[in-house]
Amino acid sequence: MKFTAIGALALTTALTSGAALADGGALTVFDWSGYEDQAFFTAYMEKYGDAPTYTFFGSQEEAFTKLQSGFAADLAHPCSDAVRKWVAADLIHPLDTSKLTNWDAMLPEIKEVDGIQIDGKTYMMPFEWGNTGLIYRTDKIADDKIGLQLLADPAYQGKVSIPDAASSAYALAALATGNADDYTKLSDEQFKEASDYLRAVHPNIRFYWSDAGQMDQAMASGELEMGWAWNQSELNLIWNETPAKMMRDIDKGIATWVCGYVHLKSSTTPVDQIYDHLNALSDATSGKYIIESWGYPHANADAYAISDAALIEQYGFDDPKAFFDGSLFFDAVDPALEAKMLKEFERIKAGF
Repeated sequence: MKFTAIGALALTTALTSGAALADGGALTVFDWSGYEDQAFFTAYMEKYGDAPTYTFFGSQEEAFTKLQSGFAADLAHPCSDAVRKWVAADLIHPLDTSKLTNWDAMLPEIKEVDGIQIDGKTYMMPFEWGNTGLIYRTDKIADDKIGLQLLADPAYQGKVSIPDAASSAYALAALATGNADDYTKLSDEQFKEASDYLRAVHPNIRFYWSDAGQMDQAMASGELEMGWAWNQSELNLIWNETPAKMMRDIDKGIATWVCGYVHLKSSTTPVDQIYDHLNALSDATSGKYIIESWGYPHANADAYAISDAALIEQYGFDDPKAFFDGSLFFDAVDPALEAKMLKEFERIKAGF
């Protein structure tokens, strides 16, 4: 097992006092790559001495398929738009908010998001939220030229990347075709407009990314000039001195999401250990870390008071209500429409 300095100290203290230390690694988490970062759950490390065991997925569709096929873990990290589908498939337990020590500190806007609570039961502990938007090289494209239609301009053949995820691709397409208000229930005509847009973008695609780091590296090298991606990618590029930024003009199109942790029904780890991890993740100190080191806003309102105020303003989430109100919000898509999106996106990627 690996131990941080804090974890090693906690273990030594426990053994010296004769106390038994539970195995932190016995907790299993199904997550996006990167979230195994121990700075997200320092209180858990202090108590258990070792990090959970992680398995990673590249998209929510992949995660859902794997869980339905029998993959087992204790916790998973979907986004709110997936939760209704996971509940319907009987994959997750409701959460006991009385065991969530930071629940009362959660941003009220977060608690109102569809999927966090369903039919009076809480199914997701929100963790982080942010934007998906168009990130571009500012040395290649002028600010007054940027827009979602530019992704389909033949001048950018081989210079574009978007996620290898149907839900995100169709959110982009709904924004680009002026159908964002109907994103979760597109009519046949609107669905065709969105699909036609993605087909127009396809010849310009260098690759469909499943790992945001892949897109970041390609944009930093100049291989890409535009990408539809999360706001962390924008910060990664800026921190690496790449001239790039995200288009945040609400009228031109930007999307907002909330992700968090759910308790899987395949879980075998004691419930107290599950909630210890959830409480560590939702602590204000975890929020300070993700705000300052990842550039993502956190669900705990108390995190903002202890974080760098200049960074919060720079990243654009000093007003959560405006952040949520001004963009397309990722909500659960009608199941029949989602099935159409998945099927058609595969055809588009194949060139049909």
